[in-house]
Amino acid sequence: MDIIPRPIYLDRLMTWRDRKLIKVISGVRRCGKSTLLDIFEHQLLEDGVRPESIIRINFEDLAWEQLLDYRELHRYIASHLSDGGMTYVLLDEVQHVPQFELAVDSLFLRDNVDIYLTGSNGYFMSTELTTLLTGRFVEIDMLPLSFSEFCAGHRIDAGNYPSVSDAYRRFITESAFPFTLKLADEPQARRDYLQAIYDSILYKDVATRNRIADAMMLDDVTRYLFDNIGNITSTTRIANTLTSAGRSVNQRTVEKYITALSQSLLFYEARRYDIRGKRLLTRLEKYYCVDLGLRYTISGGRGFDVGHVLENVIFLELLRRGYDVFVGQYDRQEVDFIAVQTGERLYVQVAATTRDPDVLSREVGPLRAINDSYPKLILTLDDDPAGNYDGLRRMNALTWLLQA
Repeated sequence: MDIIPRPIYLDRLMTWRDRKLIKVISGVRRCGKSTLLDIFEHQLLEDGVRPESIIRINFEDLAWEQLLDYRELHRYIASHLSDGGMTYVLLDEVQHVPQFELAVDSLFLRDNVDIYLTGSNGYFMSTELTTLLTGRFVEIDMLPLSFSEFCAGHRIDAGNYPSVSDAYRRFITESAFPFTLKLADEPQARRDYLQAIYDSILYKDVATRNRIADAMMLDDVTRYLFDNIGNITSTTRIANTLTSAGRSVNQRTVEKYITALSQSLLFYEARRYDIRGKRLLTRLEKYYCVDLGLRYTISGGRGFDVGHVLENVIFLELLRRGYDVFVGQYDRQEVDFIAVQTGERLYVQVAATTRDPDVLSREVGPLRAINDSYPKLILTLDDDPAGNYDGLRRMNALTWLLQA
């Protein structure tokens, strides 16, 4: 399998190239951060940057073991800086260097040094980066493959709907973690790989880091969230459900676990927004998982609601496209997503099908109630011609996902 282009993230790196900020690539384990640095390095060379003006170090490679001391790291990079031109410093899995920020900060003071970092998301949390690199960095959040990238990796023709439809079924069950494409014909190996990712996130990034002693309870809470993607989440309900099943836990512990799972980027929170009152609501958020194939592997297909799975896919895609995403509430009606970007809004309703007139009316109703001129979109899995309902657009979700 060739390297899959990641144009969204490469474009973001190129946008910040040569600007006086440290570029930090964050994301869940195995989403492709190191490969993105490969792609970026190749682009630099294509643009005429000399190889000697690129310093690339992966701290998971024992060949660089001597640089695990931050002083030695600083000394090595400083001695290899280009004379006159820009030097691009690409440090992969930099969390293996204790106090790496001291070396990075010192290099940042120099002219003509452009710094890029990746690290385990269990370490690279925004709150810690703010402390370590105060005001000197920009964070590029990375997700596993989009549906478009998944199709490209499998060489699926976007114009062939049966193939695209089949690709979607594979996308939500086989995983969007890039390496799983190499395991397309090895289902057991793929399951083992995804199980290993899950165990690493849960027990290394979450339990160890947050000093959670009851790993079984953490696993129970995680599986509950997997089963309830797209549903309003009540920590009290989770605590009561687990307690009634013989696993006694209190609400505060559940809140702690969910916060840790969100910081690990295994789940993303969608807060609710009161459209009429123009304010964020403080209770009953929704959660979506970072990869549906991982969910399918761990949950065994339990709770496989087609509509909520599609919601999860659309939510992640809106994040990829640079939106801040909220769940909308208008009076007592719900809008699946309000996507906000640079002051503009997009309202999105998601449904497996709207061929039933009652379902169509239910999806259209909340959008019609909103009295503003921002675009409103209904996405479904129906293989029907696109529709327009007094300015509300309805289209096939897979077509939308494949659009640039």
